[in-house]
Amino acid sequence: MKSASRNRQVFPLDALTIDRNSPEPLQRQLYRAIAHLISSRVLPAGAELPSTRALSVDLGLGRNTIVAVYDQLITEGYLLNRPGARPTVVDLPAVSPRPSPAVIAGEGRPLSKRGRALLDQRVHHGVPGRHAFHPGMPDARSFPFGVWAKLLARRAAFAGDRLFGTYDINGLPALREAIAGYLASARGIRCRPDQIVVTTGAQAAFDLLARLLLDPGDTVWMEEPGYYGAQAAFNVAGAHILPLPVDNHGWRFAAPPPGTRLIYVTPACQHPLGITMPVEQRLSLLEVAERFDSWIIEDDFDGEYRFVGRPVPALQGMDNSGRVIYVGTFAKLLFPALRLGFIVLPPALQRGFANALSTTGQFAPLLLQAALADFIMEGHMTRHLKRMRRLYAGRRQAFLEICAERLGSDMEILPCEAGIQLVGRLRVGLHDIQVADALAARGVNVTPMSKYFRHQPTMRGLVMGYAACDEAQTVAGIRQIREVLQAHKASSED
Repeated sequence: MKSASRNRQVFPLDALTIDRNSPEPLQRQLYRAIAHLISSRVLPAGAELPSTRALSVDLGLGRNTIVAVYDQLITEGYLLNRPGARPTVVDLPAVSPRPSPAVIAGEGRPLSKRGRALLDQRVHHGVPGRHAFHPGMPDARSFPFGVWAKLLARRAAFAGDRLFGTYDINGLPALREAIAGYLASARGIRCRPDQIVVTTGAQAAFDLLARLLLDPGDTVWMEEPGYYGAQAAFNVAGAHILPLPVDNHGWRFAAPPPGTRLIYVTPACQHPLGITMPVEQRLSLLEVAERFDSWIIEDDFDGEYRFVGRPVPALQGMDNSGRVIYVGTFAKLLFPALRLGFIVLPPALQRGFANALSTTGQFAPLLLQAALADFIMEGHMTRHLKRMRRLYAGRRQAFLEICAERLGSDMEILPCEAGIQLVGRLRVGLHDIQVADALAARGVNVTPMSKYFRHQPTMRGLVMGYAACDEAQTVAGIRQIREVLQAHKASSED
């Protein structure tokens, strides 16, 4: 019987390698080595392993290490433990051949239509350390992080269990109350705290609303040029997007396309043109939505930053039929990485919204929400907003003056009333995507205007954010723009 046992034992000790200089624990190395020998069939089914004492001597390892490895392999099903006998290799199911590199890379495993659409959307989040001239980037260096850190620490110290769980899916009640109060006084919005849903930024809100409101093939009437983040969410939902033309004279509301399910607008500060929708056009839009039974998503893009007159009340405050869905974010007020935004829901959409949030996971951390509620209620946000309005007004004026002095012959800065970015229209013959790519190679972030068009661009230019740049950075960035424009102009004239 002992002879038969020895005949079954097939264990190539030379195949085991233990690296004593590796930071990986010896026990883990031995476990991986034996598991690999079994799974790769070097050790056939039924083979007996050496005794723990024998393997300890052969490898110069402690016997307890060998016992622990054998126990783990038995637990995971690689070895069979028999009383009074050595552990035996289990007959594992055959492993499929290793797939080709193309299959590993995903070729041959088709994605869903939605998955392909997700992968096809553009990404434009800038590059760290480059302040000039990423559109929509606030000056995070001026944010009162000392105050913010104290609020976070205070909330963390006295949070109990409520702020460390996944409760209050629609948003922390204290923050929803703070947002409702702020919106009523600053943006003229009429809502109760229970109409507010806190999300992980405005983009999460667009994604969620697109899923809830749109079936594949539904029509969205969307501003053109318009915000490509919202456009991406509608694309992935399978919507048919038709252009709502906008230029510096305003929105051209004709009859919407038949069966329009959703209308998307940025009335406070049109993105990217920076103009504000006048009251007569707001009333026309509400009348159109009522007549064609459409939802309106009001993206309050940069509504707080208006430099001509006073901030204009939100469209939502004029809505008497519950069609306007208001979306806001704290990305520009505070800093983008905070990833906190919100939706003001019409009463008809409130029921069951927490279920949708729970399914998508787009609800925000409660500890951050609590600190933000304190930041608003204790007056820190109002003081910060006043400081930033003064700072950005000065930077905007400096940007305009430097552009007029150094870029006047090659770029026309379009008039705008609000926002923390400006549009420069390029002279005929210059291609904005090529110019933007050349600037990116020089460390300057801009967005080509043509990317805001879904259909044929009617304008070529650069969208440039000025808020995060001091005067020295603005001068340096505009110098780079001038050099690139002159180089492209010379090339186009050859």
